[in-house]
This record gives sequence, structure tokens and C-alpha cells, in this order.
Amino acid sequence: MNASAPRLRVAVVFGGRSDEHAISCATAAGVLAAIDRERFDVVPIGITRSGEWVIAADDPERWQIGGGLLPEVPEGELGQVTIPLGAGSSDLVVTEPGEVPRQLAGVDVVLPLLHGPFGEDGTVQGLLELAGLPYVGSGVLASAAGMDKHYMKMLIAGAGLPTGPYTIITPRQWRTDKAAALDQVASLQWPVFVKPARAGSSIGITRVDDPAELEAAIVAAQRHDPKVIVEAGIEGREIECAVLEGRGDEPPRTTLPGEIVVTDPTHGFYDYEAKYFDAGSVNLSWPAELPPEVTDRVRILAAETFDALGCEGLARVDFFYTPTGELIVNEINTMPGFTPFSMYPMMWQRSGLEYRDLITELIELALERPTGLR
Repeated sequence: MNASAPRLRVAVVFGGRSDEHAISCATAAGVLAAIDRERFDVVPIGITRSGEWVIAADDPERWQIGGGLLPEVPEGELGQVTIPLGAGSSDLVVTEPGEVPRQLAGVDVVLPLLHGPFGEDGTVQGLLELAGLPYVGSGVLASAAGMDKHYMKMLIAGAGLPTGPYTIITPRQWRTDKAAALDQVASLQWPVFVKPARAGSSIGITRVDDPAELEAAIVAAQRHDPKVIVEAGIEGREIECAVLEGRGDEPPRTTLPGEIVVTDPTHGFYDYEAKYFDAGSVNLSWPAELPPEVTDRVRILAAETFDALGCEGLARVDFFYTPTGELIVNEINTMPGFTPFSMYPMMWQRSGLEYRDLITELIELALERPTGLR
């Protein structure tokens, strides 16, 4: 970079209204600590649980998960931020109680480190499209489809990619014909995994081995999302592959696959507690010990899944590798966990792309493409 060139201004947006608020804050802590400050001026913007956008502390330690405490963007303490819509000014407007609104210098690109609904699901991406602001990650449709496991699986299957058996329980069906909904699940192979259809970080997921426990598991998932997906249990190893958009017209780039190994049997599966509060119970085996032809197939399927949804920027594709040698696409995550210890950046780091350089690459990819139809 030319030493005399002005630094690009990057708005790092985190927090949000979803149940993954704290995870988003932890992601921001990692990025704020690592982003290249010689190349970028950083404007941290927090979104409170009520949805207010505020100027946030540029303090990585403030947003870390530690000592069992979850970070949270405070309500009503900081200046409210407004993003102007349209293709004109990109100056942010800050309003503080009792003060005249003031303008901050415009931002060049937005890094939305948001997980879950009202952030990862196309809503914020639509806002940024209306504002004409470049942003890291997938666009509106890919973000929305990637967040909703129902439509994600429909697109994956429609592209001819392998996916597992599942059924959907809508809120209307649950209200009007609960017996039919339970019968749908009974046709799947046990155990089943009951999940909120539009949530991540393993929040609200229950493994159900006994049909008698099914209704309680569905109600628990509905606390996070009125639409529920129930997936058949698949015997197999959990394999992950990190995908990074190619430059220009180049195809997506992929890492060698990694494997999640849960070493503490009390977790049962790779759940929320294992991910964020008991890291010692989880190992990432990288590269995963797979036959060479299976490794190649994982990478091909990961790139094809990325393209099937029209993803941009980054994604992590999760697979099951069964004892019979079958690869099944479980899901794609368009804004995977992005702390320095999350699986996505770890796989790239072990592939030779350091965390700081990965952040820079994602910002440059965002600046390479236009907003709007493309």
C-alpha cells in the first residue's frame, strides 16, 4: 500500500437483536484486535439487543467472552448512529441525548460481524444495499437462504448436492395439526435433532433419542424461532471446509477439510457450551484424516454449495462423512464464527493465510464488487 494513500475507513458492526448477540461481540473482539490499523481506520458500531445502532468502544477486551460472562452492547449509553440511504453521502450521523446531530466522516466499507436473525439473514445486507455501501460477505438472497435451514436445504438439493432427510414444522401446523407434525418426525431415523430453522451457534438444538421427549424439544426450539426443522440423525464424522470467494472471475477457494472431534461425552454433540465455554472438550483435526479422493470431493462440494446459494466473501460448509463413504452436506454458514479460535479462520491460518491477512482479504473482496444487481 502506498504510504501516502489515505487509510480506508471500515465500520465494524456487531451485537444485534438475535440470541447470538454475545457471540457477535466476541467475533468483533477478535477482529478489532487483529485488523491492520496501518491500512484501515476503524469505526466500531454496536447494535443493542433492542436494535439501536450506537458508537461502540474500540476496545477488544471489552467485547470478549470471559469468566463465564457474556459481553453486551449497552442500551442508551452511547450516541445513536444513522446510516444515510441512497447513493449520495456515506457520512454517518451520530445523535446523542441533548446534543445537535453530528456527522462522522464517511465509511468506505462495512464489516458486518452479525450472527443470526436481524443481521446474518439478509436484513442488514438489504440496508447496506439501499445505502450503497460495500460490505463483507454474501448479499441479501444468499444471506437469507443461508440463515433459513429450510430453504438452504431446498437450494442445496435443487442443485443436485447430497443432503440428509428432514422435516419442517411451521407455527401454523403446530397450532392446527400437532399430531401430523409429530407423525412427520416419526418417519425419520432416530435419533433426531430438533433445531430452530433460523438460528446458529447451536442455540436451541436438542438431540432427541426418545419420541416421548420430542414435543418438549420442539417447544424449546420455538423459543428461538417459531419455525422448526427436525433432521434425521446421521451416523458419521463431522467435517468442515472453509470457502473464500475468488478474486475477479476466479472460482471460490477452499481449505483442506477439518474435523470436529468432541472429546467430552457429556456434550453428546458439538453444542453451544462446547463451542464457547468448554473449548478443551473440542479438537479441530486438520487436515482431517480422509482418503485423498474424499478430501477432493469435500472441497468440490463446498465450492459447489457456495455457488448454489450465490454466496460472496466467505462461508463454512459442514458435512457428514458416513461409514459407507457417503458425503452429505449438512449446512452452509455465510457468517461463520470468526474469533481467532473459530474453525473458519483457524483452517485458513493453517492453510497459510493469517487471521489479519484474512480480514484484509475479505475487505478487499468487498471493495472489488459493486452494490446493487450484480
